[in-house]
Amino acid sequence: AACHGLRLVAFRDLAALGYNEAEVKAIAAGFQVPGIDPATGEATTRPGLPTDNFPHAYANDIAASAANNNAVPPDLSLITKARPDGAAYLYSLLTGYSDQPASLLAEFPDAKTPDGLYYNPYFHGLNLAMAPPLTAEGQVTYSDGTRGTVDQMAKDVTAFLVWTAEPTMEKRKQTGWPVLGFLLFATVLGYLSYRTIWADKKKKKKA
Repeated sequence: AACHGLRLVAFRDLAALGYNEAEVKAIAAGFQVPGIDPATGEATTRPGLPTDNFPHAYANDIAASAANNNAVPPDLSLITKARPDGAAYLYSLLTGYSDQPASLLAEFPDAKTPDGLYYNPYFHGLNLAMAPPLTAEGQVTYSDGTRGTVDQMAKDVTAFLVWTAEPTMEKRKQTGWPVLGFLLFATVLGYLSYRTIWADKKKKKKA
């Protein structure tokens, strides 16, 4: 939320994940979104409403680039669909920050990660402008007592972004099985009807 946006996801969509109306309103109000001052007509900001989409952290790409070492943080709404093996890639990226291997520096001395960037072997350029977002256990407190390890948090972030890319995927899957069952039943019924209708005609033709 400090760097990236989810411009294709509305706060009210969170209801599909089990949040109640009050929780959705509270989450939305925790964000500032663009608005218009009704008294002056000037652009301003206001607390978010459930009908608003998640805002980007920066006003424009120039501001985003200036704050992130000349890199514009991508919108994450469709990130897991925009990358090959998106879910696996994202999880690996979140947990893959490390020091550069000594063997790499020995072979390629000029490959040292520049100041302000972070080495991550899962990123295509190896050096990433985004600082490690998950750095220590307990950054997230789980209401059910789940231990907030980096691994657990990375899995949850990944699962959430898989959902933002296809919010209706589970519903489609749930609908798909009954549809397949109906089509199978209709196929069998059609075949039996065919056998029943044409059986006598085949016998007459042979006679």
